[in-house]
Amino acid sequence: MSATRLLVLGIVRGYGRAHGYRIGNDLLSWGADEWANVKWGSIYHALHTLTERGLLRDHNEVAGRTEYELTERGEAEYMKLLREALRRPQPRPDFLGAALAMLPSLPRAEAIALLRQRLEALEEQREKAQAQVDALVDPPHVRELFGLWESQAAGGAEWTRGLIARLEGGAYPMAGEPGSPGKPGSWESLKFPPYPPR
Repeated sequence: MSATRLLVLGIVRGYGRAHGYRIGNDLLSWGADEWANVKWGSIYHALHTLTERGLLRDHNEVAGRTEYELTERGEAEYMKLLREALRRPQPRPDFLGAALAMLPSLPRAEAIALLRQRLEALEEQREKAQAQVDALVDPPHVRELFGLWESQAAGGAEWTRGLIARLEGGAYPMAGEPGSPGKPGSWESLKFPPYPPR
């Protein structure tokens, strides 16, 4: 799964139509160049690839600027990627980061259900790592590796429980709720800084 693909689809969806410069500025303002290794080249590569695959439709109405919008297939792919990134823990944190950036695209109950699946998987990972620590005899220093995995899974589970509790408590406007940025095309009304055309 590509965090860049999820982020690009999500931003295009959020605006309804967006050009590469706007997508890149949003991602860089979120620090995605650090936590997801998103670069300008990867953004434009993703736009080209997603368009070729029929997930985005390009518009060239303004000279020198291409705008993109999601196709029906693109919406389906976006939701599939978002759900997978939220429900399934990955070794790299960029997939979860991308899902969190797009979290309001989901209804509250669905987001909570996906996070519960994530929590269950993390608890299984923690138990498995603990069993590996307990069973290992040689070489003894490899216990540190299993201990690291146990600690990461335990920390991830604790954070996930907290997010579930915050969502259950009504934090963040989610899809279908007043003020939610989760509706396609709703980002124009949000307070994002304007970006000059390239």
